[in-house]
Formats: sequence, C-alpha cells, structure tokens
Amino acid sequence: MRDYRDIIIRPVVTEKSMNLLADNKYTFIVDKRATKTEVKNAIENIFNVKVESVRTMNLKGKPKRMGRFVGRTPARKKAIVTLKSGHKIRIFEGM
Repeated sequence: MRDYRDIIIRPVVTEKSMNLLADNKYTFIVDKRATKTEVKNAIENIFNVKVESVRTMNLKGKPKRMGRFVGRTPARKKAIVTLKSGHKIRIFEGM
C-alpha cells in the first residue's frame, strides 16, 4: 500500500478553486494512478476531516512551443473533494 502523502501531490490554488471553497469543495492534484477511494482515505488521514464525495478528472497536457520546438506540458489528475458540513481544511483558511 502506498503512503497517503504519495497520493496527494499539491493543492490547486486558482480563482475557480477558491470559489468552490464556499461550497466546502477543495481541489488537489493527485497521483495519476490513484482511485477515488485512495484519495478519500488520504484526505481523511492527512487533514483529519470527513469526506462526503470525490470527483476526479484526467487532464491532458497542453501543447506548448518554444520557438520552432513543439512539446507538451505533463498530463495530470485533479480531484475535487467535498467535505461533510462542519469540516474544513486549515491550509485554505488564510487565502
């Protein structure tokens, strides 16, 4: 079994993800192989909260150019986690 800190890579801090905080939804970049159950268990154990639901999406890398060279940004997996009412994650409170 993988460590919980290997599943959650980093939080997503964008204008859209900050607007979702009003609905008690938090956005994270997670490991591409992680399942919804693994994400739920990782969030509950790392932040000591109760998770109501998890929605995941696979994001393809965007094409980028540097002069005549064409490449892609890395693909990633994003998870939107809805917490049960009364639970909050402290790292997002000061934003």
